[in-house]
Amino acid sequence: MIYDVAVVGGGPVGLAAAIEARLAGLTVVLIEQRLGVIDKACGEGLMPGAIPILRRLGVDPVGMPIMGITYLQGAHRVTHRFAGSPGRGVRRTTLHAALSARAREMGVERVTVKVDELTQTDVAVTINGTITARYLLGCDGLHSTVARLVRLARPAPTRRRRYGIRQHYAMAPWGDTVEIYYGHRAEIYVTPIAENEVGVAMLGRQHTDFEAELAAVPALAARLHGHELASSRRGAGPFRQRTTARIAGRVLLVGDASGYVDAITGEGLRLGFAQAAEAVRAVLADAPTSYERAWRRETRAFRVTTTALVRAATSPLRRVIVPLSAALPGRFGAVVESLAR
Repeated sequence: MIYDVAVVGGGPVGLAAAIEARLAGLTVVLIEQRLGVIDKACGEGLMPGAIPILRRLGVDPVGMPIMGITYLQGAHRVTHRFAGSPGRGVRRTTLHAALSARAREMGVERVTVKVDELTQTDVAVTINGTITARYLLGCDGLHSTVARLVRLARPAPTRRRRYGIRQHYAMAPWGDTVEIYYGHRAEIYVTPIAENEVGVAMLGRQHTDFEAELAAVPALAARLHGHELASSRRGAGPFRQRTTARIAGRVLLVGDASGYVDAITGEGLRLGFAQAAEAVRAVLADAPTSYERAWRRETRAFRVTTTALVRAATSPLRRVIVPLSAALPGRFGAVVESLAR
């Protein structure tokens, strides 16, 4: 059988791409070497723009409303509450389970295998010599095998490498915004994800000491003190990944596989879902080159804003980010809103 679309990568973006393709009436095979629900170290906050995309896919995961973003540093604090609908804090495993269930319901076929080889002609792509599809969507994350096999991956930069650490605490959330604390060497994201659980994600250099960074923010450390851990600690990174292009023949890179700046704005999943929709449109039109233009359009604001924020956060300017945002709340709010939708 020749499928219309092969999706490599069974994380949230890969599942969203598979569902998009099925909604468009295409035959789909999802290729993922891991079994079951896949966990990952991430902030677990869905920005408002991600919610209607998920609902259109038929997915509405349980979580906690996120009404805005709060930055905190020392005595300085600034909050922007979203002008429209809220975002949502969702445990990564909850989101993955909901997308997986919808993909099964939509008739997405699944093959559990590691991708080692890709070949393509003018009309099809073959995976491991056995699975053939008219198009392949590479949705296999930060360290994409697909991007490497089609020679679109660029060497990861050695400067400003940042990594993530994530831990959950069994406690009731104390607020309805994502709180972002600036510690000595890392940013700490606190996300309400359930009535009795909060997620704490940390972004910093490799080997960042989680406990030491928490201790550098006494107010947060005091809130978390004494509460039971609700998960094992996980890490991820380095986050900054680059590609030379997003298409190679009939192969299209989607989500983190297409290149990633940093997680600092919480935009990763919304962008990945939007890219999945654009990739399926390109497949339907039999015009893969149109995806490159769509990818650039969808990611432009994210790439510009996030690159600027990362440079500031990894330079001496980090100490003035929150005070400046507090002094210019209108400008801070405009940046948040531009990324939220």
